[in-house]
Amino acid sequence: MRWGIAVLLFFGVLINYFDRTNISVAAGPMGKEFGLTPGEVGIVLSSFLWSYTLAQIPAGLLLDKIGMKRVMRVTTWVWAVACFLTAIASGTGLVILSRILLGLGEAAVFPGAMKVTGYWFPRAERGLSTAVFDSGQRLSNVIGTPLVAIAVVSLGWRGAFWTTGILSVVFAVVFWVAYRNPKEALRSGRLSQAEHDYIRTGGAQDEDVAHPNPLANLGYVLRRRKVWGLALGLACAGYTTWLLLTWLPGYLQTAMHLSVIKSGLFTAIPWLVAVVVEFLIPGWLVDHLIKRGREETVVRKSVLIAGMVIALGIVGAAFTTSVAVALFWITVGTVGITLAYCVSNSLPALIAPEGSVGAVASVMNFVNTLFGLSAPIVTGFLVQATGSFGPAFVVAGVIMAAGIFFYTVVLGPIEQIPAPEAVQAAQTATATAE
Repeated sequence: MRWGIAVLLFFGVLINYFDRTNISVAAGPMGKEFGLTPGEVGIVLSSFLWSYTLAQIPAGLLLDKIGMKRVMRVTTWVWAVACFLTAIASGTGLVILSRILLGLGEAAVFPGAMKVTGYWFPRAERGLSTAVFDSGQRLSNVIGTPLVAIAVVSLGWRGAFWTTGILSVVFAVVFWVAYRNPKEALRSGRLSQAEHDYIRTGGAQDEDVAHPNPLANLGYVLRRRKVWGLALGLACAGYTTWLLLTWLPGYLQTAMHLSVIKSGLFTAIPWLVAVVVEFLIPGWLVDHLIKRGREETVVRKSVLIAGMVIALGIVGAAFTTSVAVALFWITVGTVGITLAYCVSNSLPALIAPEGSVGAVASVMNFVNTLFGLSAPIVTGFLVQATGSFGPAFVVAGVIMAAGIFFYTVVLGPIEQIPAPEAVQAAQTATATAE
């Protein structure tokens, strides 16, 4: 059953990213209708991230307090409403308000998915289980971007939002019916006792552990150096991710003079390659090596750092006017980012104290999206000022180089942070001994 849960999370993330990135394809026609400059388009593209970023910490605390099932049963309907509101918007202000609502609705998705893998999977299967749900954001560009491009051409830019809104409603119904936590699934007969025991003995976290004071627990998490190393490292990769998610179709349309349909199809290429690599390396290979007895920290951090180094290839797109060459370097960068992202998204469930995955994941996502929020705006104004996307790719490379420092120096070993009670008990024992 655990792999069925992973597939359910995959579809949640997939549709989630349909909703997030539909505006990147629709931005051209929408911008023309509303008379927007590139800088103003950048602001519209980033508006989703304003509320998404601010809602990360509250979403994580709520997940740790009441769980994924209750949170997602409500918020999935919010996604759908936000898409429908965008489809009927009569001006830029209403589009921005709709995107802000979408950010509020989708804030719990990634922290929730990380928390669920902590419940449902043993440590030795976290690589592949994370790759399954994380691949949803990559495949959204393989499946969703061409789908939205077709909707824009055939139905107008508003049709893209009607399409993704309907898909969100379908997922909301499926999640309501299908998702259960492990103990609940065991009691109902959906989960066998053998699989439940396998999950728990393999190091899965206990779904019943919840902190009576989520704010105090958040304060404890925020004082952990390991959490900040993870959050800042991912944020540096996240900057480039959001540059690509929001501006890649526009870059191909304006700098490379491709049609809307071609830009949608060409945007899918880097992400398709990235999905294949994601399942092979941070998915299968990482779990395989750990099961064979290799040191967990060495395996995961090797892939993490290698990914960030490879991601620096994105800078190559700054120095070409060839579509093929630009796509090559963008694909190299996307593959590197994917390696770093997939490993990073598996870490909250590995390093968080029992019952604190939501808090750690939300801190990581908050910092990540704070950087991501700036990417479409900075890119938009750089393009407006220079008439070129080259400086935007160079800035992305510099930021990712900083990410290597945070992952190598600040993160440290990949091991579980002790619970506050354990730290307090150790301090008391030391004081007593003295």
